[in-house]
Amino acid sequence: MKELWVTILSTASEKSKLQKLAAENADFLLENISARNCSGKDEVTIIGRFDEKTITQLKQNGKKVALKISIKGKEDEKTAEKAAELTTDYIIIKCLDWRVIPLENLIARTRGKSKLIAEVSNAEEAKLVLETLELGTDGVLLHTSDVDELNKVIALVKDQTPEIVVIPAKVIAVKPISTGARVCVDTCDLMIPGEGMLVGVQAAGFFLVEAEVHENPYVQARPFRVNAGSLSMYTLASLQKTRYLSELKAGDEVLIVDRKGKTRSASVGRIKIELRPLILVEAEAKGKKIKTILQNAETIRLVTLEGSKPVTELKAGDEVLAHLAMSAGRHFGVAVPDETVIER
Repeated sequence: MKELWVTILSTASEKSKLQKLAAENADFLLENISARNCSGKDEVTIIGRFDEKTITQLKQNGKKVALKISIKGKEDEKTAEKAAELTTDYIIIKCLDWRVIPLENLIARTRGKSKLIAEVSNAEEAKLVLETLELGTDGVLLHTSDVDELNKVIALVKDQTPEIVVIPAKVIAVKPISTGARVCVDTCDLMIPGEGMLVGVQAAGFFLVEAEVHENPYVQARPFRVNAGSLSMYTLASLQKTRYLSELKAGDEVLIVDRKGKTRSASVGRIKIELRPLILVEAEAKGKKIKTILQNAETIRLVTLEGSKPVTELKAGDEVLAHLAMSAGRHFGVAVPDETVIER
């Protein structure tokens, strides 16, 4: 579990709001030479200079210790590693010139010995350090005077694996239709069986389209790709926002979902729009009819409770997995719960 440490800058205009947010969500509030957790029962002593004797003495006295160090070169990396060998509880690092390479080195060399906390000033920096070397740092120390920035970092650190409700939907019609433009979403990630993207005609209902993770005699598996359907289909770019497939481009983020509803974000590496034969799939879940339009080919599969099924083999009565949204009303992809929208 990642940790969130917060220092509230004295220049903050909304200090009381920041303090309340931090108290509710942060693991530690850092002030001067100590950090306290929300309950006030746990305290970490911060030291700003490596001193083996001081660290050893504090540890012998049952204190939790954090070494705060700026990484300017290899010698500072070595100092952080020495502190880890002494089982210093936390190493709080600030990378001055280079950020990713020192982080990678320290994540690899201190893991399992000390918790590595990286100093950041915004959510963009927090995302980078939490994902570096895939494992990421054990947490971040955010210096902020901005309530919105704190909220963004809280969402990053505390909601690592948000879930979405995915339920069975019964297929009621499958109909080949004319040729049209379909979109392949090539991500910068690898997906596994049961993972894919939520795609639908309506913003109120989405089908879980599986990534191209299965090999066959004619085409190699492409586990980075979701053949996501007609370019006018909706997909979820995040838990809060839809996008048209036609809008996506390299560098955008899309939501990857598995059959249990676990989600993660992936960056788009490329979008391929080509003319292909299409197929309309209509299903019903909880009394609501939903539809999607996909390429009519054996490699396009909808996820089921136990596996997946090619759209070319779908028939009425089959069950596939879907997500029903709370609201159909959307304004540039953002839900507007009270807006009246009819989608067919």
